[in-house]
Amino acid sequence: MKITEHIKNANGKTLFSLEVVPPQKGIGIEDLYTNIDPLMEFKPPFIDVTTSREEYIYLDKGNGLMERRITRMRPGTLGICAAIQHKYNVDTVPHLLCGGFTKEETEYLLVDCMYLGIENVMALRGDAMKGHQYFEPTQGGHPSAMDLVNQINNLGRGKYLHNEEQACDELNKFCIGVAGYPEKHMEAPSMNYDLKWLKEKVDAGADYIVTQMFFDNKKYIEFVQKAREMGITVPIIPGIKPIATKRHLKLLPQVFKIDLPEDLINEVENAKNNEAVKQIGVEWSIAQCKELLDFGVPVLHFYSMGKSDNIKKVAGELF
Repeated sequence: MKITEHIKNANGKTLFSLEVVPPQKGIGIEDLYTNIDPLMEFKPPFIDVTTSREEYIYLDKGNGLMERRITRMRPGTLGICAAIQHKYNVDTVPHLLCGGFTKEETEYLLVDCMYLGIENVMALRGDAMKGHQYFEPTQGGHPSAMDLVNQINNLGRGKYLHNEEQACDELNKFCIGVAGYPEKHMEAPSMNYDLKWLKEKVDAGADYIVTQMFFDNKKYIEFVQKAREMGITVPIIPGIKPIATKRHLKLLPQVFKIDLPEDLINEVENAKNNEAVKQIGVEWSIAQCKELLDFGVPVLHFYSMGKSDNIKKVAGELF
């Protein structure tokens, strides 16, 4: 079932969903199940599975020589999606990236999605390659998420890259999610500029938006209001991440380019240890989510990042 249909069928009730990260190469899927199992009592209608782009590794060839090769540390997104759907009978949403994938590779992934009965995809530009300051389009790939959305929509209509238009079954059309940034994308010169790009992605065929994590609900609410004023009418799903360690005070702003509220910063800094920080994060997220429920969000989407115990505590107070 498509994400938009899940939201419509909920009749105004807020749904619970989560995002998981594929295990690194050599680690079995059982670790992922251990993360997901405790959260199934909250009946998530869908689970997102991230995709990692390629990165460089350097192999020692001896005599002071190094060989640079490209690898992916977390492959298998579609396989994991299929396994989750089979084990839990929930819809899955694979993340599709511009970075690291050609248009042909993207087409192969989409065709595989059709074979597997995957109706939903998340279209993302992706980050710059590790060690690079700026995003550079992959040769033969897409420069932006809007172009990726166009390809996904075209394929859903039966338009492939190198073939004449094929017969189209309406059921093949994907439900497409895209990313939104309540504190604006780090590369955007202004919030208004960022929202114009978001509007273009929606106009290109995106069906819903999932936001970057945030810790101040005012920023999400203002983001939604500005998006509506811009003419964006699709569901805007908030992304939630309970803070769990003192290291997150530096790591989250550095990686995701977000601000944390001063009250939360002070509480975390004054905590005796990371166990206390985790409890602070749970309590903050509960309060944050209750306010979002009052605002009427369609879904509370949790970024699990391999851990579920704190999300279970939060969801247990809400669902």
